Amino acid sequence: MFEPARFIADCEAAMQSGGQPAVRALMAEAVSDRAAVIAALGEPKRAGIEVLHTSPILTVLNLVWGPHMTVMPHNHHMWAVIGIYGGREDNIYWRTLPDGARWPLEAAGAGSLMPGDACSLGKDIIHSVTNPLGKLTGALHVYGGDFLRQQREEWHEETLQKGPYDTAKARRLFEDSNSRIGVR
Repeated sequence: MFEPARFIADCEAAMQSGGQPAVRALMAEAVSDRAAVIAALGEPKRAGIEVLHTSPILTVLNLVWGPHMTVMPHNHHMWAVIGIYGGREDNIYWRTLPDGARWPLEAAGAGSLMPGDACSLGKDIIHSVTNPLGKLTGALHVYGGDFLRQQREEWHEETLQKGPYDTAKARRLFEDSNSRIGVR
């Protein structure tokens, strides 16, 4: 049975003993039982970010992507572990190009995460995220630090120009997604 408080405590203990690989193993175990995660967190009803835990060493989020929602390329400046418990999350991984290149970024790879999948992202990764489905996608995200206070960057979705991460813009993306599906 998935219990959020137990999962958080186990992740904090894993931070002391095995770091990101140990947290990834905990995530894989957690999302292997989709029904247990949904029983504990509830069936996703709207796009958004629910903060389950934050501390200087660990942040745990329940993140729900809206149908066909896309988030621009961004970084975290800390490692992350993502586990999908419903829907699908498609990631494009980006790399920066030298000054003077035609574009500041180029796609360097991609991957899809399905229910039961867990993946690790390095602290220097830049990625964009899309929910390609016409329904909500539920994911647990664990970050190796205080994700909510971390200064980050984002790249404009069309021009790929780098700028500071805009939290208000990100919140609007979730709310716009909810408006499109008629959820308040």
